[in-house]
Amino acid sequence: MKRKKRWWGIWARGAVTAFSLFVALDTFVIPASYSSVKASDSTLFSELESRAAAESTAATATESTAAAAAESTATAATVAESTAVATADSDVVTASAGGLSGTSLGTAKTDDYSITVTKYQEYDTAIYVADITVSSAEIIKTALADDTYGKNITAYTSTIASENQAVLAINGDYYGAQESGYVIRNGVAYRETSDGEDILVLYADGSMKVLDSDDVTVQELLDQGVWQAWSFGPGLLSDGEVTVGENTEVSRAMNSNPRTAIGQIDDNHYVFVVSDGRTDESKGLSLYELAEFMESLGCRTAYNLDGGGSSTMYFNGSVINNPTTNGRIKERAVSDIVYIG
Repeated sequence: MKRKKRWWGIWARGAVTAFSLFVALDTFVIPASYSSVKASDSTLFSELESRAAAESTAATATESTAAAAAESTATAATVAESTAVATADSDVVTASAGGLSGTSLGTAKTDDYSITVTKYQEYDTAIYVADITVSSAEIIKTALADDTYGKNITAYTSTIASENQAVLAINGDYYGAQESGYVIRNGVAYRETSDGEDILVLYADGSMKVLDSDDVTVQELLDQGVWQAWSFGPGLLSDGEVTVGENTEVSRAMNSNPRTAIGQIDDNHYVFVVSDGRTDESKGLSLYELAEFMESLGCRTAYNLDGGGSSTMYFNGSVINNPTTNGRIKERAVSDIVYIG
Protein backbone atom coordinates (compact mmCIF):
# COMPACT_ATOMS: atom_id res chain seq x y z
CA MET A 1 0.00 0.00 0.00
CA LYS A 2 2.83 2.39 0.91
CA ARG A 3 4.55 1.55 -2.38
CA LYS A 4 1.38 2.42 -4.33
CA LYS A 5 1.10 5.73 -2.52
CA ARG A 6 4.76 6.47 -3.21
CA TRP A 7 4.35 5.73 -6.94
CA TRP A 8 1.18 7.79 -7.03
CA GLY A 9 3.06 10.73 -5.51
CA ILE A 10 5.87 10.36 -8.03
CA TRP A 11 3.39 10.21 -10.92
CA ALA A 12 1.49 13.26 -9.64
CA ARG A 13 4.67 15.32 -9.30
CA GLY A 14 5.76 14.23 -12.75
CA ALA A 15 2.40 15.24 -14.24
CA VAL A 16 2.58 18.67 -12.59
CA THR A 17 6.15 19.15 -13.83
CA ALA A 18 5.20 18.11 -17.36
CA PHE A 19 2.20 20.45 -17.38
CA SER A 20 4.28 23.35 -16.07
CA LEU A 21 6.90 22.68 -18.74
CA PHE A 22 4.24 22.62 -21.45
CA VAL A 23 2.76 25.92 -20.25
CA ALA A 24 6.22 27.52 -20.26
CA LEU A 25 6.99 26.18 -23.74
CA ASP A 26 3.58 27.22 -25.05
CA THR A 27 4.03 30.72 -23.62
CA PHE A 28 7.62 31.40 -24.62
CA VAL A 29 8.76 28.87 -27.24
CA ILE A 30 6.13 27.05 -29.30
CA PRO A 31 5.21 29.20 -32.32
CA ALA A 32 1.59 29.69 -33.35
CA SER A 33 0.60 31.40 -36.60
CA TYR A 34 -2.67 33.37 -36.59
CA SER A 35 -2.62 35.24 -39.91
CA SER A 36 -0.40 36.52 -42.68
CA VAL A 37 0.60 40.16 -42.65
CA LYS A 38 -1.28 42.40 -45.04
CA ALA A 39 0.89 44.46 -47.36
CA SER A 40 1.15 48.18 -46.62
CA ASP A 41 -1.67 49.90 -48.53
CA SER A 42 -1.40 53.55 -49.65
CA THR A 43 -5.16 53.69 -50.22
CA LEU A 44 -5.76 52.60 -46.63
CA PHE A 45 -3.23 55.16 -45.42
CA SER A 46 -5.04 57.92 -47.32
CA GLU A 47 -8.33 56.92 -45.67
CA LEU A 48 -6.72 56.99 -42.23
CA GLU A 49 -5.09 60.33 -43.04
CA SER A 50 -8.49 61.82 -43.84
CA ARG A 51 -9.93 60.50 -40.56
CA ALA A 52 -6.98 61.87 -38.59
CA ALA A 53 -7.33 65.27 -40.26
CA ALA A 54 -11.03 65.39 -39.39
CA GLU A 55 -10.26 64.49 -35.77
CA SER A 56 -7.52 67.11 -35.61
CA THR A 57 -9.80 69.81 -37.06
CA ALA A 58 -12.52 69.03 -34.52
CA ALA A 59 -10.02 69.03 -31.65
CA THR A 60 -8.50 72.33 -32.82
CA ALA A 61 -11.93 73.94 -33.01
CA THR A 62 -12.74 72.80 -29.47
CA GLU A 63 -9.41 74.03 -28.15
CA SER A 64 -9.82 77.40 -29.91
CA THR A 65 -13.25 77.91 -28.37
CA ALA A 66 -11.93 77.06 -24.92
CA ALA A 67 -8.92 79.31 -25.40
CA ALA A 68 -11.09 82.23 -26.51
CA ALA A 69 -13.31 81.85 -23.46
CA ALA A 70 -10.32 81.68 -21.15
CA GLU A 71 -8.76 84.74 -22.75
CA SER A 72 -11.88 86.82 -22.37
CA THR A 73 -12.10 86.07 -18.65
CA ALA A 74 -8.45 86.14 -17.66
CA THR A 75 -6.38 88.20 -20.10
CA ALA A 76 -3.75 89.21 -17.60
CA ALA A 77 -3.24 85.66 -16.37
CA THR A 78 -2.99 84.38 -19.93
CA VAL A 79 -0.32 86.94 -20.82
CA ALA A 80 1.71 86.04 -17.74
CA GLU A 81 1.41 82.34 -18.47
CA SER A 82 2.39 82.84 -22.13
CA THR A 83 5.52 84.68 -21.00
CA ALA A 84 6.45 81.82 -18.65
CA VAL A 85 5.86 79.20 -21.31
CA ALA A 86 7.95 81.14 -23.84
CA THR A 87 10.79 81.34 -21.31
CA ALA A 88 10.56 77.62 -20.55
CA ASP A 89 10.51 76.74 -24.26
CA SER A 90 13.62 78.85 -24.77
CA ASP A 91 15.40 76.95 -21.97
CA VAL A 92 14.46 73.59 -23.51
CA VAL A 93 15.70 74.61 -26.95
CA THR A 94 19.00 75.81 -25.49
CA ALA A 95 19.47 72.58 -23.52
CA SER A 96 18.55 70.46 -26.53
CA ALA A 97 20.91 72.36 -28.81
CA GLY A 98 23.88 72.70 -26.46
CA GLY A 99 23.54 70.02 -23.81
CA LEU A 100 24.59 66.97 -25.83
CA SER A 101 27.61 66.18 -27.97
CA GLY A 102 28.03 62.96 -29.88
CA THR A 103 29.73 61.18 -32.77
CA SER A 104 28.05 61.05 -36.16
CA LEU A 105 27.54 57.51 -37.50
CA GLY A 106 26.14 58.50 -40.87
CA THR A 107 23.21 59.90 -42.77
CA ALA A 108 20.66 58.75 -45.33
CA LYS A 109 18.43 61.00 -47.40
CA THR A 110 15.75 60.68 -50.07
CA ASP A 111 12.78 62.81 -51.10
CA ASP A 112 10.72 60.92 -48.47
CA TYR A 113 13.04 60.99 -45.46
CA SER A 114 16.21 62.35 -43.92
CA ILE A 115 18.05 60.33 -41.26
CA THR A 116 21.05 61.31 -39.15
CA VAL A 117 22.44 58.76 -36.70
CA THR A 118 24.56 59.91 -33.75
CA LYS A 119 26.19 58.00 -30.90
CA TYR A 120 26.18 59.65 -27.46
CA GLN A 121 27.84 58.67 -24.19
CA GLU A 122 25.54 59.63 -21.33
CA TYR A 123 24.87 58.03 -17.91
CA ASP A 124 27.96 55.81 -18.49
CA THR A 125 26.04 54.32 -21.40
CA ALA A 126 26.36 54.28 -25.20
CA ILE A 127 23.15 55.68 -26.69
CA TYR A 128 22.37 55.63 -30.41
CA VAL A 129 19.96 58.24 -31.77
CA ALA A 130 18.42 58.28 -35.23
CA ASP A 131 17.03 61.76 -35.92
CA ILE A 132 14.36 61.38 -38.61
CA THR A 133 12.26 63.74 -40.67
CA VAL A 134 9.72 62.29 -43.09
CA SER A 135 7.43 63.61 -45.78
CA SER A 136 4.52 61.63 -44.34
CA ALA A 137 3.78 59.29 -41.43
CA GLU A 138 3.35 56.55 -44.04
CA ILE A 139 7.15 56.38 -44.20
CA ILE A 140 7.25 55.06 -40.60
CA LYS A 141 6.43 51.41 -41.16
CA THR A 142 6.37 48.22 -39.14
CA ALA A 143 7.07 44.61 -40.05
CA LEU A 144 6.49 41.28 -38.31
CA ALA A 145 8.84 38.29 -38.29
CA ASP A 146 8.17 35.94 -41.22
CA ASP A 147 5.43 38.34 -42.37
CA THR A 148 3.19 36.49 -39.92
CA TYR A 149 1.06 37.63 -36.99
CA GLY A 150 1.22 35.02 -34.24
CA LYS A 151 2.82 33.91 -30.99
CA ASN A 152 6.53 33.19 -30.56
CA ILE A 153 7.25 33.79 -34.24
CA THR A 154 10.58 35.61 -34.18
CA ALA A 155 13.60 36.66 -36.22
CA TYR A 156 16.54 38.97 -35.69
CA THR A 157 15.86 42.69 -36.11
CA SER A 158 18.54 42.76 -38.81
CA THR A 159 16.89 39.86 -40.67
CA ILE A 160 13.42 41.44 -40.69
CA ALA A 161 14.98 44.78 -41.68
CA SER A 162 16.91 43.25 -44.57
CA GLU A 163 13.85 41.36 -45.82
CA ASN A 164 11.91 44.65 -45.92
CA GLN A 165 14.70 46.71 -47.54
CA ALA A 166 14.90 48.91 -44.46
CA VAL A 167 17.52 51.64 -44.27
CA LEU A 168 16.91 52.13 -40.54
CA ALA A 169 15.20 49.78 -38.09
CA ILE A 170 14.76 49.20 -34.38
CA ASN A 171 13.06 46.39 -32.50
CA GLY A 172 9.38 46.94 -31.69
CA ASP A 173 7.20 45.94 -28.74
CA TYR A 174 7.63 42.13 -28.97
CA TYR A 175 3.87 41.73 -29.23
CA GLY A 176 4.24 37.96 -29.78
CA ALA A 177 5.27 37.27 -26.19
CA GLN A 178 2.01 38.73 -24.86
CA GLU A 179 -1.60 37.57 -24.94
CA SER A 180 -3.04 41.09 -24.72
CA GLY A 181 -2.22 44.63 -25.75
CA TYR A 182 -3.43 46.40 -28.88
CA VAL A 183 -1.63 45.60 -32.12
CA ILE A 184 -2.22 47.96 -35.06
CA ARG A 185 0.41 47.78 -37.78
CA ASN A 186 0.40 49.75 -41.02
CA GLY A 187 -3.27 50.59 -40.47
CA VAL A 188 -4.39 47.00 -39.85
CA ALA A 189 -5.69 45.79 -36.46
CA TYR A 190 -4.37 42.37 -35.43
CA ARG A 191 -5.25 42.31 -31.72
CA GLU A 192 -8.06 44.17 -30.00
CA THR A 193 -7.58 43.04 -26.38
CA SER A 194 -6.48 45.76 -23.97
CA ASP A 195 -3.77 45.07 -21.41
CA GLY A 196 -4.75 48.11 -19.35
CA GLU A 197 -1.36 49.76 -19.91
CA ASP A 198 0.00 52.74 -21.85
CA ILE A 199 -0.06 52.47 -25.62
CA LEU A 200 1.69 54.64 -28.17
CA VAL A 201 -0.30 55.61 -31.24
CA LEU A 202 0.97 57.22 -34.42
CA TYR A 203 -1.80 58.87 -36.40
CA ALA A 204 -1.73 59.09 -40.18
CA ASP A 205 -1.46 62.88 -39.92
CA GLY A 206 1.92 62.39 -38.22
CA SER A 207 0.92 63.19 -34.64
CA MET A 208 1.87 60.84 -31.84
CA LYS A 209 0.25 60.29 -28.43
CA VAL A 210 0.54 58.07 -25.37
CA LEU A 211 -2.90 56.79 -24.32
CA ASP A 212 -4.37 54.52 -21.65
CA SER A 213 -5.59 51.44 -23.54
CA ASP A 214 -8.57 51.13 -21.19
CA ASP A 215 -9.81 54.55 -22.36
CA VAL A 216 -10.16 53.69 -26.05
CA THR A 217 -11.01 50.70 -28.24
CA VAL A 218 -9.13 49.55 -31.32
CA GLN A 219 -12.09 50.48 -33.51
CA GLU A 220 -12.10 53.99 -32.06
CA LEU A 221 -8.39 54.27 -32.81
CA LEU A 222 -8.92 53.21 -36.42
CA ASP A 223 -11.83 55.66 -36.71
CA GLN A 224 -9.47 58.39 -35.48
CA GLY A 225 -6.92 57.53 -38.17
CA VAL A 226 -4.29 55.56 -36.25
CA TRP A 227 -1.55 54.17 -38.50
CA GLN A 228 0.52 52.33 -35.86
CA ALA A 229 -0.10 51.31 -32.23
CA TRP A 230 2.44 49.72 -29.88
CA SER A 231 1.78 48.06 -26.51
CA PHE A 232 4.75 47.93 -24.15
CA GLY A 233 5.46 51.14 -22.31
CA PRO A 234 5.35 52.96 -20.16
CA GLY A 235 5.01 56.36 -21.74
CA LEU A 236 8.07 58.48 -20.99
CA LEU A 237 6.96 61.97 -22.05
CA SER A 238 3.62 63.59 -22.80
CA ASP A 239 3.34 67.25 -23.85
CA GLY A 240 7.04 67.59 -23.14
CA GLU A 241 6.70 66.50 -19.49
CA VAL A 242 8.41 63.43 -17.99
CA THR A 243 5.72 60.93 -16.96
CA VAL A 244 7.80 58.33 -15.11
CA GLY A 245 9.36 58.53 -11.67
CA GLU A 246 12.88 57.63 -10.59
CA ASN A 247 11.67 54.24 -9.34
CA THR A 248 9.41 53.36 -12.27
CA GLU A 249 10.36 50.10 -13.96
CA VAL A 250 9.01 47.47 -16.32
CA SER A 251 8.05 44.25 -14.54
CA ARG A 252 10.86 41.69 -14.31
CA ALA A 253 13.42 44.24 -15.50
CA MET A 254 16.57 45.43 -13.79
CA ASN A 255 17.00 49.11 -13.02
CA SER A 256 19.73 49.68 -15.62
CA ASN A 257 19.10 48.04 -18.97
CA PRO A 258 19.58 48.24 -22.69
CA ARG A 259 16.60 50.29 -23.88
CA THR A 260 14.66 51.08 -27.03
CA ALA A 261 12.41 54.12 -27.35
CA ILE A 262 10.63 56.16 -29.97
CA GLY A 263 9.72 59.83 -29.70
CA GLN A 264 8.36 62.82 -31.57
CA ILE A 265 10.03 66.23 -31.57
CA ASP A 266 7.79 68.12 -33.98
CA ASP A 267 5.54 67.60 -36.99
CA ASN A 268 7.00 64.73 -39.05
CA HIS A 269 10.15 64.88 -36.90
CA TYR A 270 10.93 61.80 -34.81
CA VAL A 271 13.74 59.97 -33.04
CA PHE A 272 14.49 56.26 -32.67
CA VAL A 273 16.72 55.66 -29.63
CA VAL A 274 18.59 52.52 -28.56
CA SER A 275 21.01 52.20 -25.65
CA ASP A 276 23.53 49.48 -24.87
CA GLY A 277 23.78 47.97 -21.40
CA ARG A 278 24.79 45.07 -19.17
CA THR A 279 28.47 45.42 -20.12
CA ASP A 280 31.54 46.96 -18.50
CA GLU A 281 31.60 49.60 -21.23
CA SER A 282 27.91 50.46 -21.05
CA LYS A 283 25.90 50.33 -17.85
CA GLY A 284 22.41 50.81 -19.31
CA LEU A 285 19.60 53.19 -18.45
CA SER A 286 16.78 53.34 -15.97
CA LEU A 287 13.42 54.39 -17.37
CA TYR A 288 13.78 57.76 -15.69
CA GLU A 289 17.22 58.31 -17.25
CA LEU A 290 15.78 57.31 -20.63
CA ALA A 291 12.95 59.81 -20.18
CA GLU A 292 15.42 62.56 -19.22
CA PHE A 293 17.51 61.78 -22.28
CA MET A 294 14.48 61.88 -24.60
CA GLU A 295 13.54 65.22 -23.05
CA SER A 296 17.05 66.55 -23.72
CA LEU A 297 16.60 65.65 -27.40
CA GLY A 298 13.60 67.95 -27.48
CA CYS A 299 10.90 65.26 -27.60
CA ARG A 300 7.37 66.26 -26.66
CA THR A 301 6.14 62.64 -26.75
CA ALA A 302 8.24 59.54 -25.99
CA TYR A 303 7.55 55.88 -25.30
CA ASN A 304 9.50 52.87 -24.06
CA LEU A 305 9.56 49.83 -26.36
CA ASP A 306 10.88 46.34 -25.60
CA GLY A 307 14.40 46.50 -24.18
CA GLY A 308 17.03 44.24 -22.68
CA GLY A 309 18.42 41.74 -25.16
CA SER A 310 15.93 42.93 -27.78
CA SER A 311 17.39 46.45 -28.04
CA THR A 312 18.85 46.69 -31.53
CA MET A 313 19.44 49.45 -34.07
CA TYR A 314 20.10 48.57 -37.71
CA PHE A 315 21.34 51.21 -40.14
CA ASN A 316 22.60 51.03 -43.73
CA GLY A 317 22.90 47.25 -43.72
CA SER A 318 24.47 46.68 -40.29
CA VAL A 319 23.62 46.45 -36.59
CA ILE A 320 25.34 49.51 -35.15
CA ASN A 321 24.85 49.00 -31.40
CA ASN A 322 25.90 46.10 -29.15
CA PRO A 323 22.85 43.95 -28.32
CA THR A 324 23.44 41.62 -25.38
CA THR A 325 21.95 38.13 -25.08
CA ASN A 326 22.90 35.80 -22.21
CA GLY A 327 26.02 37.80 -21.46
CA ARG A 328 27.24 37.87 -25.08
CA ILE A 329 27.17 40.58 -27.73
CA LYS A 330 24.54 38.99 -29.92
CA GLU A 331 21.12 39.85 -31.35
CA ARG A 332 18.01 38.36 -29.78
CA ALA A 333 15.19 37.29 -32.08
CA VAL A 334 12.08 39.48 -31.78
CA SER A 335 8.49 39.57 -33.08
CA ASP A 336 8.58 42.87 -34.92
CA ILE A 337 10.44 46.00 -35.99
CA VAL A 338 9.80 49.68 -36.67
CA TYR A 339 11.59 50.87 -39.78
CA ILE A 340 12.26 53.45 -42.46
CA GLY A 341 12.91 52.31 -45.99
